Amino acid sequence: MFDLSDKITSANTLKRTCFRWRFFGEKIVFTNGCFDIIHQGHINYLIEAKKMGGKLVVGLNSDSSVQKIKGNNRPIQDENSRAKILASLGFVDAVILFKEQTPQKLIQNIRPDILIKGSDYLVNEIKGSEFVLSYGGTVKTIELTSNYSTSKIIKKIKTG
Repeated sequence: MFDLSDKITSANTLKRTCFRWRFFGEKIVFTNGCFDIIHQGHINYLIEAKKMGGKLVVGLNSDSSVQKIKGNNRPIQDENSRAKILASLGFVDAVILFKEQTPQKLIQNIRPDILIKGSDYLVNEIKGSEFVLSYGGTVKTIELTSNYSTSKIIKKIKTG
């Protein structure tokens, strides 16, 4: 049986883990999202993010954060389920929940070498981008896989 609890982490533990990874020459790649119903678009996105550097850290919006962003009917899956699914992916090195609507505090805590979001954002719109660029980090966008979205999946389930 796999124990995923070491991949689902707290802010303080993640900060120490990132320090250790950097000591051994690893780059820290950070991305975030709701990841409510994992689909091919999510997988493609996370694989591309992993290709950008050594260790992939995924910031996961908490249930309350998702509700503020997506509405009261979301998330479909609770934060513990979503975290466990993400942690089970071999190319994801750490998962951390955050309660705020943006991961700004988290980004400031772990200081990723590379900050990534989907191409539906411009670099200057990405929360934390100014901070990451201020210490020489990189901010990149990844092209999204067309025709895949959690909203489309939910709509298809509802309408049949």
